Amino acid sequence: MVDRLPGGGAAGRGPGGPRGSRRGARPDRASGVLTSMPGPLRVIIADDHALFRQGLKSMFKLQPEVSVAAEVDCVSDLLPALTRTPCDILLLDLQMDRNALGEIESIARRVRVVVVTASEQPADALAAIRAGARAVVFKRFALETLMEALQAVTEGHVWMPPALQAQLTAQMSQPAGEALTSREREIVRHVALGFRNAEVAQRLSISEVTVKTHLNNVFQKLKIRDRVELTLYAIRTGLIGIHEKAR
Repeated sequence: MVDRLPGGGAAGRGPGGPRGSRRGARPDRASGVLTSMPGPLRVIIADDHALFRQGLKSMFKLQPEVSVAAEVDCVSDLLPALTRTPCDILLLDLQMDRNALGEIESIARRVRVVVVTASEQPADALAAIRAGARAVVFKRFALETLMEALQAVTEGHVWMPPALQAQLTAQMSQPAGEALTSREREIVRHVALGFRNAEVAQRLSISEVTVKTHLNNVFQKLKIRDRVELTLYAIRTGLIGIHEKAR
């Protein structure tokens, strides 16, 4: 079972955050694996441990739907590698020769970032998602879990382990200071399902400016900062189901 949150661009964006595009590999819903569209999903592995890079590369050789385009072992080589090597997803370790967390925001503008880390601290994971990472996968997980995360990312979702999502949701379990209006709850539900502001406005027959105004009010009422926290709130309060998708 995987937990998916609607994603797009840098997940830390506020009320005006965009949804991500779907390019590269296409998930085959019948088999649950990635299907090449038009070719394998191209990934770059960024990790300073040679054994980990080589092991992951060897495992990917058994996955024809994934192709390793390049390897990087230090933070300073990330942008040059992305410039010279076309890829769909960057698999990024947060702790290389220096902390890579600060690089995610600029990198996420160019390619989808999946953090693969030994750190299981909720603060690290949430910081990575806010900076623009599309998934956080722990290194102790099996390859099948990483493949599920890659599938979720190619579908336009943000992915995190169920236990981590539960921890982050628990951190937000304090009741909000003010109750939301029925219109605000309606907008929160649509945004949490991954709709852009313009799409929400069209569905509710209101202006995009009105949607942004309601979202700003919601953020202030709930004392939250971005759409990731808004989605966790929507799941916790039952506004959306944990695996519900936009229709």
